[in-house]
Amino acid sequence: MVSCVFPGSFDPVTKGHLDLISRASRLFDHVTVTVMNNIHKKGSIRIDQRIELLRWACEAFPNVSVDRWDGLLADYMREKKEKIIVRGVRSSEEFDHELQSAAANRLLNPDTETVFLTCSPEMNGISSSAVREIAAFGGDIWAFVPEGLTEEIQNLLSKQ
Repeated sequence: MVSCVFPGSFDPVTKGHLDLISRASRLFDHVTVTVMNNIHKKGSIRIDQRIELLRWACEAFPNVSVDRWDGLLADYMREKKEKIIVRGVRSSEEFDHELQSAAANRLLNPDTETVFLTCSPEMNGISSSAVREIAAFGGDIWAFVPEGLTEEIQNLLSKQ
């Protein structure tokens, strides 16, 4: 069985995330979507709520599970005996950042490999930060978040 880990902050989960999860689920026998605590970002939605949103969004994928980790990704990979990290990239700038992260993870845990998936063209403008900004100004986020989660995500973001 070939499995992978798709880590991120998912604050909130977007259609772009779901597109990558869906594609990874067709490439790998099992995908663990892991909600990470990004120390460079102040979370807008509590981690436990992000996990519930992801679980709901991933219900259609029987080979996808959701987990959380508060430490280094390299340590998570070691503890869970995982070898493959999947990361999505939208631009050359994002690729440069992800390449640095992949190198750091490889130095910390030489057993890991990072696989990059380019985002689908129609998902290129979708990001969690865009969703947060649109929601902050009262805009409609339906085009950016998984179907069925618009109202819940809007409510969670409006409580900030």
